[in-house]
Amino acid sequence: MTWVTGQKLQNGKYIIQQVLGQGGFGITYQALQVNLNRSVVIKTPNEYLQHDPDYEKYIEKFIAEGQILAELSKDPHPHIVGVIELFQEGNTYCLVMEFIPGENLFQIVKRKGALPEAEIITYIRQIGAALIMIHQAGLVHRDAHPGNIMIKDNGKAVLIDFGIAKQIIPATQSSTDKSAHERFAPYEQRYKGSRDPRVDIYCLAASLYYGVTGQYPTNSLARKLDDELLIAPHKIIVTISKELNQAILKGMALEAKDRPQSMQSWIEMLNYKHKIPNTVAKGGDAGKKIVNVVVKGRNAGIEIVNAVANIVNAGTKIVNVVVKGRNVEAKDPTVTPPPPVEDTYRKEYVYSRPTVEEETIRNKPARTIPWVSLTILLLTYWLIGFILTVVNPPFWLWAVVVVATVAVAWDVGRAVAWDVARVVATAWVVEPILAGASVSAAIPAAISAWVVGGVAAGAVSWAGAELETSFSKFHTFLSLAGTSNVGLGLGWIVHRLFKLVG
Repeated sequence: MTWVTGQKLQNGKYIIQQVLGQGGFGITYQALQVNLNRSVVIKTPNEYLQHDPDYEKYIEKFIAEGQILAELSKDPHPHIVGVIELFQEGNTYCLVMEFIPGENLFQIVKRKGALPEAEIITYIRQIGAALIMIHQAGLVHRDAHPGNIMIKDNGKAVLIDFGIAKQIIPATQSSTDKSAHERFAPYEQRYKGSRDPRVDIYCLAASLYYGVTGQYPTNSLARKLDDELLIAPHKIIVTISKELNQAILKGMALEAKDRPQSMQSWIEMLNYKHKIPNTVAKGGDAGKKIVNVVVKGRNAGIEIVNAVANIVNAGTKIVNVVVKGRNVEAKDPTVTPPPPVEDTYRKEYVYSRPTVEEETIRNKPARTIPWVSLTILLLTYWLIGFILTVVNPPFWLWAVVVVATVAVAWDVGRAVAWDVARVVATAWVVEPILAGASVSAAIPAAISAWVVGGVAAGAVSWAGAELETSFSKFHTFLSLAGTSNVGLGLGWIVHRLFKLVG
C-alpha cells in the first residue's frame, strides 16, 4: 500500500511528508529524517510486485546495487545524489537518499526555453563525470534523462533517482512511467532491457539535445522500427556549434556500436573551445586579473577563458562577471540566447548544413512575370501581324520585326528599336511603289507603319525592363521573342479567318 503523510518508519526515525512520484515499478517519497531534521527521499518497490515469481531475484539485485551506491557515498561525488541507508520496513525494502532542492532540467527548459550552449554543456559535463564514476563501479544508471538531472541553486547539476528499482518490474509488466521518458532511452534498453554503459551515453546525449534545442528528440523505437529520422540540433538552433552538433549525433547513434565506447570518450567530444561575443572589460589591463566584466545575454554560471581588455587579449581568468546586475561564479561561456521551448513532437529529419550557394538560392526573391506588359506586347504584335498580312509585304519584313525584339531584349535600347521601326515603315513604302502603286497610296502605309512600329518598340522595351527585374537577359529575350512571334502568328491567322468568312 502507499504510505500516507505523517506515517512513521523505523520507529519514528523517518516521517513521510509527501509522495514525489509513482510508476509501475516503484514509489518515491519525501520524508523527514527526524534526528537530523532534514528532508530525504525514500524509494520503494510497489507492493503488488511481491506476487511476481521472480520478485526475490529483483530484490537481491536491488539490495546489491543499493549497497554499492551506499559504498560510493562514503566518498561522496559532488554530482551524484548521496545514498544514506538501505532498510526494510515490514516486507518493503527502502532506499534512502539525499533530498536535492532545486529544479530538474525538464522544469528549467520549460521555464526558460532552450538553454545557451555553454550552460547546458556545463551541466552535462558534470553529470558525465558522475556517470564515469558509476560505470567504474560496475553500475549503469539507465535513467539519466532531464527529470533526473537536478540543478541546485548554486548552479551544480546532480544525478538522482538511479534506475535500479526498474529491475524489480517484471518483463511482462509495462511501466506507466516509460511514456514520460521514451524520447531519451535507446531502443536496445526499451526493447531488450540492455544494461550496457552505452545506454547512459545515449540518454545523456538525448538530454543534451533537449537542453540545447528545447525540443524532444525522436523516439528511438520509431527510429529503429519506422525509419523515422532525427533532426540535427543545428537545424533547430542554427547557431549551435558544429562540435556540439556532432557530439550529440554521435552520442545518439541508433546502434550502440556506433556510439563512443565509453562515457569518458563522449565527454571529451564536449571539451572544445567556446567564443564569447559582446564581452567588454572595464578597469583591467592585459595580462592582469580582470575584476569586472559585463556580458550581454544569459551568461550566469560560465567560465570565461579569453577576454578582451582595451582591445588587448587578456588571456587571464575572469573572477567576477556582472550579468543583469548580479555577480555570479564564472563557469562556461555563453554562445546564443535561447528560443522559446516547444514540447510538441513532430517527425524530424537529418539535414546537412546548407552551403553558401544554397543559402543564396534560398534567399533569392521569387520570380514575377509581368503579365500586363506581355499581354500588351502580344496584342501589339497581333496588330502588326494582321497589318503585315493585309498589305502582303515580303516575308523578310517579318524577320525585321523580330530583329527589333532582339535589339530591345538585349538592352540595345529604344533608339535601335525605333530605327528598326523606321526600316519597316520605309519597306512598306517601297514595296507598294515597286509593285506599281502611287507614292500617295504608299504614304498612309508609311504613317501607319511608323506608328505601329513605334508602339511595338515601346511595348517591347517596357516588357523587357519588367522581365529583367526577375530574369536573366537570355530568358528575357526568349520571353519577348516568343511573345512577339505568337502575336504575329495570331495576326496572320485572324486575317485569314476574316478572309475565309468574307
